[in-house]
Amino acid sequence: MTTEIEKELETSEAVLEKRRNFAIISHPDAGKTTLTEKLLLYGGAIHQAGAVKARRDQRKATSDWMEMEKQRGISITSTVLQFDYRDFQINLLDTPGHQDFSEDTYRTLAAADNAVMLIDAAKGLEPQTRKLFEVCKLRQLPIFTFVNKMDRPGREPLDLLDEIERELGLQTYPVNWPIGIGDRFRGVFDRATQTIHLFERRSHGSQEAQETVIELGDPKIEDHLEKDLYYQLKEDIELLSELGAELDLPAVHAGEMTPIFFGSAMTNFGVKLFLESFLDYGLPPRGRNSSLGVLDPTYPDFTGFVFKLQANMDPKHRDRVAFVRVCTGKFEKDMVVNHARTGKTIRLSRPQKLFAQDRAVIEEAYPGDVIGLNNPGVFAIGDTIYMGKKLEYEGIPCFSPELFAYLRNPNPSKFKQFQKGVSELQEEGAVQILSSIDEFKRDPILAAVGQLQFEVVQFRLLSEYGVETTLEPLAYSLARWVAGGWAALEKAGKLFNTLTVKDYWGRPVLLFKNEWNLQQVKEDHPSLQLNSIAPVGSGVEPQS
Repeated sequence: MTTEIEKELETSEAVLEKRRNFAIISHPDAGKTTLTEKLLLYGGAIHQAGAVKARRDQRKATSDWMEMEKQRGISITSTVLQFDYRDFQINLLDTPGHQDFSEDTYRTLAAADNAVMLIDAAKGLEPQTRKLFEVCKLRQLPIFTFVNKMDRPGREPLDLLDEIERELGLQTYPVNWPIGIGDRFRGVFDRATQTIHLFERRSHGSQEAQETVIELGDPKIEDHLEKDLYYQLKEDIELLSELGAELDLPAVHAGEMTPIFFGSAMTNFGVKLFLESFLDYGLPPRGRNSSLGVLDPTYPDFTGFVFKLQANMDPKHRDRVAFVRVCTGKFEKDMVVNHARTGKTIRLSRPQKLFAQDRAVIEEAYPGDVIGLNNPGVFAIGDTIYMGKKLEYEGIPCFSPELFAYLRNPNPSKFKQFQKGVSELQEEGAVQILSSIDEFKRDPILAAVGQLQFEVVQFRLLSEYGVETTLEPLAYSLARWVAGGWAALEKAGKLFNTLTVKDYWGRPVLLFKNEWNLQQVKEDHPSLQLNSIAPVGSGVEPQS
């Protein structure tokens, strides 16, 4: 006779098995937001996919909900999109491709169990993709590769495989193989089922592609496929089976082998095949490192961590939402949880299922799910919430910014709105905000990875808080956090050509004009330990 606990364990394992969670990473313009839209289309979450650079008669992309995203045709903040497909609950974490927003992407990857690396068939591996791959590698995420834009002129598939193996050190396994490239792209060959999938183009790919499936060797192929393409395909298949590696799922889950899919997100080629294979091969929710060691998702008590904060997702209500990744146990509406950093208890009364900016109240959630919680200024990025035994998950560090500027409010009557806007955008991590140690200099210092971050902050202060601002650039290009805090800095004595400021948590940060300046300070003060990554403000320090 099975006990209640055994029954509960079986239920939770069955639920976990039907959960998948992944983030999409790529270089800007590789087609990431387009792929996201098409996955939602196939998942039945939307009925007509939006285009990023929308024409008048086309919908805007679901994942790009912020006003500036719609205007510029780029993603500037990560979004969470949840949908069901084939009895699976899928949590899709869409991230900005632009390097100026890589901080947001790093935070999102902390909540992901799998990563989908999107590559432009013509360009291959690009700088931002390589950077993000390194983060995935550190987190040992399984990586699935989707080679996009096969319907445009591009590089030979074998060249792309070779580049991935050579430069990223990943074994490759093509799950399907393209038939033709550019204008002659006719579809893909599915190696598992030994079938050819031919596709038709539909109005800008806004609806599901019509699909014709033919067995390899079926005489009907001649009606659909030119002879030379068919012979080339047979040669390629033979070559892959002779020289290529076998699919090794443990190696995929360890992040050592990447399954490769070919297609065209814009015209829906290969998207459905990718989604179905991902559900079969992807990793269900897994254990996470905490102050109690690695906690398995079947751990009975509810736990989760905050990986993202977002202000004004609904401009009408001026709301603030905390994105929480559920790690263990079962989440239920109105449950009372402990907040690890403050030691307080919090009632989670209005949990939301997220779909870009659209939300619906949910009753329950399980490991792997992402929920939105109302945030009345309680949460910080990296915060752990839990029931039962006290614990904290690994925090999420900030990286060294490269651009610095004073943010000024020329209109004194808008002081309150200015303060509120700066405080909420800082909380959210849209940009790092430093402050002067001189009491008379009250203007915040914006610290960004790229210029676009400055523009976003100014745009959002104006559109969401009604405050016009000006920027005064500072002549510094490097930031370093002082290990040992203010005491270590005081002990070091006077430092030349540096500016001392403090971060959100009140910790000392040194700004340097250039690398030479930094090296000079290191030589003059060998006992001073400087870090390019900030210590985490909330949660335990990640294991390096």
